[in-house]
Amino acid sequence: MFTKILIANRGEIACRVAATARRMGIKTVAVYSEADANAKHVAVCDEAVLIGPAAAKESYLCGDKIIAVAKATGAQAIHPGYGFLSENAGFADACAEAGLVFIGPPASAMRAMGSKSAAKQLMEKANVPLVPGYHGEQQDADFLHTQADKIGYPVLLKASAGGGGKGMRVIENSAQFKDALASCKREAISSFGDDKVLAEKYLQRPRHIEIQVFADTLGNCIYLFERDCSVQRRHQKVLEEAPAPGMSAERRAAMGEAAVAAARAVGYVGAGTVEFIANQDGSFYFMEMNTRLQVEHPVTEMITGTDLVEWQLRVAAGEPLPKQQHELTINGHSIEARIYAENPEKGFLPSIGTLRHLGTPGAVSFELGGVADAPAGVRIDSGVRQGDAISPFYDPMIAKLIVWGADRKQALARMAQALAQYQIVGLASNIAFLKRLVEGQAFATADLDTGLIERNHDSLFPAAQAAPASALALAATALLSSERKPAADPWAQTSGWRMNQSYARKLAFNDERAAYDTYVTYRPEDWLFSASSSEQPQPLSLTARDGNDYSIKLGATATHGTVLRDGDMFHVYANGAHYQLAWNDPMAHAGETEAEGGRLTAPMPGKVVAVLATKGQEVKKGEALVIMEAMKMEHTIAAPHDGVVDDILYAVGDQVADGAPLLAFKAA
Repeated sequence: MFTKILIANRGEIACRVAATARRMGIKTVAVYSEADANAKHVAVCDEAVLIGPAAAKESYLCGDKIIAVAKATGAQAIHPGYGFLSENAGFADACAEAGLVFIGPPASAMRAMGSKSAAKQLMEKANVPLVPGYHGEQQDADFLHTQADKIGYPVLLKASAGGGGKGMRVIENSAQFKDALASCKREAISSFGDDKVLAEKYLQRPRHIEIQVFADTLGNCIYLFERDCSVQRRHQKVLEEAPAPGMSAERRAAMGEAAVAAARAVGYVGAGTVEFIANQDGSFYFMEMNTRLQVEHPVTEMITGTDLVEWQLRVAAGEPLPKQQHELTINGHSIEARIYAENPEKGFLPSIGTLRHLGTPGAVSFELGGVADAPAGVRIDSGVRQGDAISPFYDPMIAKLIVWGADRKQALARMAQALAQYQIVGLASNIAFLKRLVEGQAFATADLDTGLIERNHDSLFPAAQAAPASALALAATALLSSERKPAADPWAQTSGWRMNQSYARKLAFNDERAAYDTYVTYRPEDWLFSASSSEQPQPLSLTARDGNDYSIKLGATATHGTVLRDGDMFHVYANGAHYQLAWNDPMAHAGETEAEGGRLTAPMPGKVVAVLATKGQEVKKGEALVIMEAMKMEHTIAAPHDGVVDDILYAVGDQVADGAPLLAFKAA
């Protein structure tokens, strides 16, 4: 077994690999970019070496630098994680030439599966079921058009070298073909440097089911059952679970054996995933093979009681597979939710910023290799900590939340509960969306297909609801409690005492839904509170407090919740929901505000790609002034109202920090 390995990755997968290595007594070397100098994966490894600037192409994608670090630190092997260099056959070859073990499949297997067309030709020879279609080399537009007509519409065109939904088009009829083909090829050459495409029958309401396979260097190859990854948005997975709901023993065996046949066809070694597209009637077809560990591998670990990273290390060291097929069984049910820094209500726009507060579910007690010893059944794989920043340079994943239950019903309940306990302040997240998804009828009843989110759009993106009185009362209680400071000077008291009268006060809050004018009257032991001017005041009292956890009584109703204050923003977590209430502090807003003529600021770190206004220019409300690029997406900074541009503070190409003033603006 190795004594030291280098982890050629970052984030949660680097931390995940390091945890297993530490348990096995293997030392680890981290590599990091300038943007990741204080990252969690740097802290959890035994050594860490800087390899370049923030951009991945200058750091995590520089195989020569990584190999040099491995040799310099005495590492014997390199674990690539997933993404970056994990499926780079050239890097695997370079590791071998340098005398290092690449903890992954042979380069030949990666090359064989790297092209969707070539892979499907191999699978056809191995008698692995294929979707009806054309996977050949001929790329003439008229020829491909003829093939699509033969297949029958709708037809799916996709880039042979692609992935992640890029270079894919669904064509409904023959008249659409040529324009769709040209568009598909343009996107393919731009994204992958290869415009070769394949055409397949587009299946209606398909499920995405994948099989975890594992092979060693001694000729053993097994499957560790299946995962259902049907819940996707823009061809990217959102929820994954194992085993697949409704899977019969016969179908499981057939898919598992087909996956093993696929692995054997390319001389596979190590962890891999064979992905299938499945019809509702139970028929299934090979889609592609991922020649690495998958993001969703934890659900397989949870139901099989295995540590797949340990298996990777043992196989790479030449050991046989720890278990044979007949020794593997399914225990319970597991679901994984990917928690991202993004805003689902705004088209899943990535969010960048600092995790000023990170609260995770309280009961986390899962140990790899012993799911039966996990009564809480909750596991979190994460590469960030409170205070860390989600930068524009890398994937915006915050964590993977994985739960286990004795059956799917229990796993669903645990996932909903864990999501309700997850608290993030400082940037947008998809937690509330995930909770609606898990609790929605379609997912709860396993009515699964890759169009589930689009099919249930209205229920997953309901109309915004106003904050309830209980949430407003919690925010008000937290604010009023924070103002209770004893003072020797009677004029500095904050108890609200008044001679011969009661002190009445308006507390104005607002969120994206509405503005809330609440009213508080101070009393010796409590307050009178009303959520609006039209409501009858009710007694409000703080019955208990533990840090940010508040127990209050409003009228005859007791309520418990967590209130986190971030400046003038109050984040209220109560009844499984998260309310973000901005307090309009009359003292803070007594002077000029940004909307009244201050400086417009960058909503996140990024690069200025266009300046559309000039100094002294008169502009109208909503007119675009500056365009920023962050996380490969553009964000437009617009005029808050009619006014004049006083000054331009950044030029095209400049990198700007979160909150940096971009220009000075004066109201008309």
